[in-house]
Amino acid sequence: MLDNFARGTIVIEDLEIGMTRHLHKQVTDRDIELFAEVSTDRNPVHLDEAYANDTIFEGRIAHGMLTAGLISAVIGEQLPGHGTVYLGQTLKFMAPVRPGDRVRAEVTVQDIDHAKRRVTLATRCLVGDTVVLKGEAVVLAPSRKFD
Repeated sequence: MLDNFARGTIVIEDLEIGMTRHLHKQVTDRDIELFAEVSTDRNPVHLDEAYANDTIFEGRIAHGMLTAGLISAVIGEQLPGHGTVYLGQTLKFMAPVRPGDRVRAEVTVQDIDHAKRRVTLATRCLVGDTVVLKGEAVVLAPSRKFD
């Protein structure tokens, strides 16, 4: 993975609207196989090329939630980072991610509720210029005062 910022924590007191962090990850066959094993989602569209060739995707695709997990990595490691608690996430899958694709997962601060320590984040993943996933996350951010 190639991160644009060091891992760690940005406490809510230091967050600003518009802050953005991202990472890059090339999705491999091994990633897909491991995700299938851990999740127990063995849908052949992810694992069987012959089967997947006869679908609307015309080939194997990565699990959507594998791609969504990259957003979780940015939130948990970079923005806000360590100590963040996920409260909710919306996802809209726009296009498939295929084995070998290089995914860019991005998170941007949209809103901050300091009183409740809630942060709303715009989330998206891209392959090249194509948005493959978009959504919004709400998290409980770590605080210098409480953590």
